[in-house]
Parts: sequence; C-alpha cells; structure tokens
Amino acid sequence: MKYRKFGKTELTVSEVGFGAWGIGGDAKAGEVAIGWGETDDEVSKAALLKAFDQGVTFYDTADFYGLGHSEELIGETFGDRDDVVIATKVGHVVENGGPALDYSKAHVIEGCEASLKRLRREAIDYYQLHSARLEHLREGGCVEAMEELKAQGKIRHWGISLNTFNPFPEADYFFDNEIGEGFQIVLNVINQRALTLIEEAGKRGYGVIARMPLQFGLLTGKFDEDSTFAETDHRRGRLPRPILKMSLDALEEVWKIAEPYGIPKTSFALSFILNSSGVSTVIPGIKTPEQAVANTTDLVELKKDDYEALKELWRTKLVNLLNEMEKRG
Repeated sequence: MKYRKFGKTELTVSEVGFGAWGIGGDAKAGEVAIGWGETDDEVSKAALLKAFDQGVTFYDTADFYGLGHSEELIGETFGDRDDVVIATKVGHVVENGGPALDYSKAHVIEGCEASLKRLRREAIDYYQLHSARLEHLREGGCVEAMEELKAQGKIRHWGISLNTFNPFPEADYFFDNEIGEGFQIVLNVINQRALTLIEEAGKRGYGVIARMPLQFGLLTGKFDEDSTFAETDHRRGRLPRPILKMSLDALEEVWKIAEPYGIPKTSFALSFILNSSGVSTVIPGIKTPEQAVANTTDLVELKKDDYEALKELWRTKLVNLLNEMEKRG
C-alpha cells in the first residue's frame, strides 16, 4: 500500500480507502432502498480488519449509510485508535417516510454528536457535508456549524461530498471563500466529468476522495446482461437489463486496453483513478474480506498513451453510457 498527504492537512491516507456504504446493510428510507442489499455484520467487521491488514488506513462512511449502522460497525471495530483516519458525512435524513436533506446548523451539530457516539471517537478526522447544494452553502448555517465543530475539536478537518453533475458551483464557492479542506467526488472510467476539477483542487491544496470508482460494479467485469439485484439493493433500479447490455458493449474497448497489463479488471479501473492528478485516495465499496484483498492488490502505473486513450474513450463513447444511466436515476 502507498500513502498520500490529504491536501494541505496533516492527514496521511492510504491511496486505497474503504468505502463503507455497503456494510450499512439493507436499510430503507420509507420504501426507498438506500443500501446494497443484505449483509452479515461479522463479515463486515472481518472486511474492515482485512482491509487494515492490507494497509488501508482511510475509512469513509456517512450517518445515512444503514441509518447509522455503518458508523456503528466502524466504531465497534476500531474505536478511537489513532492509526486510522475516519471520514463521515451529514445532511441526509429520513422525513415523511422518505429520504430528505437537512443542512441546518442545528442538524449538522446534532449529527456530529450522534456520529461521534456511534464511531466511539473523540473527534472525527474528516467531516463532510453530504451532497450539499450551493443554496445550502450560501445560507451559511452548515458552514458555521463546521467551523464551530472544528474550533471545538470535535472534527479535525471538513469538506463536501459533491454531486455528480457539471458544473460544480459548490466547489467554486469553496475556492472563492477559501473554506474547507477537501472534496469527495465521483471519478471512474465511465464518469470522468470531474477530472479538471480534481486537478484544480489538488493544485489549490484540497484533499480529494474519489468515490464510485467501479460505477456500481460495472467496472469489475463481473456482470452480464442477465445480472439481477435484490429489492433492497439500490442498483436494482439503476442497472436494468438494457443498461447492463449497453455497458458490456461500451466497455469492450476499455478491456482491450487493460488486457496487456495482465491484472484484474477491478485493479485496472482503480489504477486509472490513482494515475489521475490531484487524487488523494480512492474508496471502492468493500463488504467482504475477499473484496478488501481484491481492491488493494495489482495496482499499476498506466502508460501515458493508455491513460489518454481511456480519456478519449470517455469523450467519444462512454459518456453516452453515463447519460443513459442518469436518465434512470
């Protein structure tokens, strides 16, 4: 495992982190599935420990993942030890029987206190506004809350988990007002929209967490057009048969570029991200010890021509797949 500085902070993070959404289990917000299907808590804890054995020191979760259950598992496994960096998020809530957003100052402060208890930590290393919009930042309450929590020592650093759509006005707000210390944003072979922003953030000293590196599992190469998902797995609606078939066709050229490296498709997909300037850490979702190993091995430095070829494929072909996926939510 290699390690990188997280922006201008004193934090050092493993270049591959642990995406802990999946271990939250098969939670629902009303009738809306917000998890990745059924899980076994003992397997989840074993996955956390196996990842640590593999050199993973960065663990990313949210109070909405499993409605707090993901945080609880991380707290039970690691507690307040200082050889791991824990990041979590606030802002997603359940209201009126469904998912909603709350970035009020009061909720951010209350959310932090609740997360600290579940995580069993004295301070959260990196606290994030979970998909806050520009209007929430301009209202100011959430920013004030973050600064107060940092001054009180309840969080060490803070930033924002950005949405997936261009442009990224929230990032510009951070730049213009010189607030926060990091961004979490989608980056993978299928979704390269944020590459320019990520490079700029890195130049300005912001830490960058790359999420969704495998695009809901499409970049593992393990799905076919007949793959199905449980009712409590949010991918059931995102990856219907037409999208699965389209992805198989669209990714053929990607796998041709990957073949000479002789590594698993998952490793190739993660390597693309780690070759991208400005990235501090990438957080594949991990649910089992086997996935912890698969997501932390056989990472390589891509040839410049191959890296540029993947960017060109995005512009000419893969963006069409992404657009079709987004039409379905």
